[in-house]
Amino acid sequence: MLIPSRDRGFQIPSGEITPRRLYEERREFLRLLATGAAGATLAGWAGRDALAATAAPGKLPALASVPSKVAGAQTMEAVTDYKDASSYNNFYEFGTDKSDPARNAHTLKTRPWTVEVEGLVNKPGKFGIEDLLKLSAQEERIYRLRCVEGWSMVIPWIGYSLSELIRKVEPQGSAKYVEFVTLADPKTMPYVGSRVLDWPYAEGLRMDEAMHPLTLLSFGMYGEVLPNQNGAPVRLVVPWKYGFKSAKSIVKIRFVEKEPGTAWNKAAANEYGFYSNVNPDVDHPRWSQATERRIGEPGGLFAKRRKTLMFNGYEPQVGQLYAGMDLKKFY
Repeated sequence: MLIPSRDRGFQIPSGEITPRRLYEERREFLRLLATGAAGATLAGWAGRDALAATAAPGKLPALASVPSKVAGAQTMEAVTDYKDASSYNNFYEFGTDKSDPARNAHTLKTRPWTVEVEGLVNKPGKFGIEDLLKLSAQEERIYRLRCVEGWSMVIPWIGYSLSELIRKVEPQGSAKYVEFVTLADPKTMPYVGSRVLDWPYAEGLRMDEAMHPLTLLSFGMYGEVLPNQNGAPVRLVVPWKYGFKSAKSIVKIRFVEKEPGTAWNKAAANEYGFYSNVNPDVDHPRWSQATERRIGEPGGLFAKRRKTLMFNGYEPQVGQLYAGMDLKKFY
């Protein structure tokens, strides 16, 4: 709509004219829409636009990356504000309140940092964080994050598929699971030693889950290295599982034959299963999992809740991993 001005009448400044590139892209999208071929293109454009809208916050060193080509790696949903994603966290090593990690995690020392790989592999070894950063090309991925507590975010991560590291260390045929052990340093993590959990925090995945291309070894978010409170300097991101499955500040990766014990499963096995896939049809014993609250949306605690998606919306990519399984039994 044109708005008159004393200075320029109805003239449109050149800076307000739609660029030719955008006009041509929109025209091409309408053509694809008419032919029914717009789905993939829309997803690609939306992912690109979402990434463009998440300018690096300028808080930490930048981390270069390239767009991911993995199917499902770029959701079309609005990205959560960096301030919310970096200040509303569960990281019990630094406290049990959501604001505790951002307030206390400055004590974490992320350099030097070593991740040891051991167990049923042909090439065990120790990897410095610099070696891990260079092991494969860093990719931009925008994933939904769903907490078991009923809230969610959308976060642009940087990293590469965990499978890149797994292939390098050559698991043996007897390796059926991968265990992740995180740092437990009472000198830099003030709540390590509390009775909330069995320390160090440990998590695990079945081998096919760990090898899935969406399973991300992450070193950054929002175009920068990970903040301490978000799991620096290296963490796991498994987008179809509840957030606590994505171990933070990893120091050891172990390949084992039997299902490993995990922190929350040890603490309350009837509430937190080994798989912990996002499932709106399987409630937590103390609350429903059918809906979720998106952090940062208007209304805060009173914002309208959205329906939770099966496998957090990644069912087309990961549903086959659980074909034939009783998901209420293997929750």
